[in-house]
Amino acid sequence: MPPTDRPHLTICLANPRGFCAGVDRAIAIVKEALRKNGPPIYVRHEIVHNRHVVEELRGLGAVFVDELDEVPEDAVVVFSAHGVPKRVPAEARRRRLIFADATCPLVSKVHREVERHHADGLTVLLVGHAGHPEVEGTMGQVDDGAVLLVETVADAENVMVPDPDKVAYATQTTLSLTDTAAIVTVLRQRFPAIAGPRSEDICYATTNRQEAVAAMAPGSDLVLVVGAPNSSNSVRLVEVARQNGAARALLIQSAADIDWQDLAGVASVGLTAGASAPEILVEEVIEAFRARYQINVTTLSLTNENVSFRVPPIPERRLRTAS
Repeated sequence: MPPTDRPHLTICLANPRGFCAGVDRAIAIVKEALRKNGPPIYVRHEIVHNRHVVEELRGLGAVFVDELDEVPEDAVVVFSAHGVPKRVPAEARRRRLIFADATCPLVSKVHREVERHHADGLTVLLVGHAGHPEVEGTMGQVDDGAVLLVETVADAENVMVPDPDKVAYATQTTLSLTDTAAIVTVLRQRFPAIAGPRSEDICYATTNRQEAVAAMAPGSDLVLVVGAPNSSNSVRLVEVARQNGAARALLIQSAADIDWQDLAGVASVGLTAGASAPEILVEEVIEAFRARYQINVTTLSLTNENVSFRVPPIPERRLRTAS
């Protein structure tokens, strides 16, 4: 179709979107480990929840494994940005593996909070999603059973603790702000003495991306969130768009996931990306629209992020000595 015959479409880009500082740091740790040690480097679980990132690192020589028993002796292994239970580094030390920890510093902050509350004799209620690696890592910082998972308002209304006066809560860093606030409200009503985090557990990147989508949603016929289906913060962005007036909101992993026949009547598209989705995927979506529409690209910017996290020193593989 000639460009002048294509229908008009406005794309509104949310800012901030895409990679956060924790994701940047985790990817940099894997690349630095590869640079210093050469391939292969082993990574326990996906370094971040994004297929594009995982495939890029795999192409550089990263090998992704589920557990440490898949890692050979004398290998270098990196722990993912979501954090790991304490048993994992303990097992790595027992096996004398060389390891680097890419846990996001904001997740590590939650780990330390849970440890502190547990040391103070409090039952910790963790607001989060069962099965998520971050939740498994956080609960694994202390003894089994010391942390109780609260996923919903109903859970908050029914959770039982040994001593209602000795309770604390923490949250997964990638939750919905609205949903989490509702759960915490119930917990505070049931347990007036409950101790909370010294500062918000939900991370700045999750907060900023949700607020940008909430502002963008009312003017969008369709909101597209670029991200992985197992990415908690990406899934939450879809929910936030729907809750704040978007006619429709969909999660896509790339431009290839767009159902073009389903876009009849769409004149305005809001576009964002989860914190583990690279900007190149957003650019590819824009170019896919450009090939089919006369597009006008605008940006809705609420804040500019300037957060960065230091990449720690990366250990080097030990050289074998001649016997």
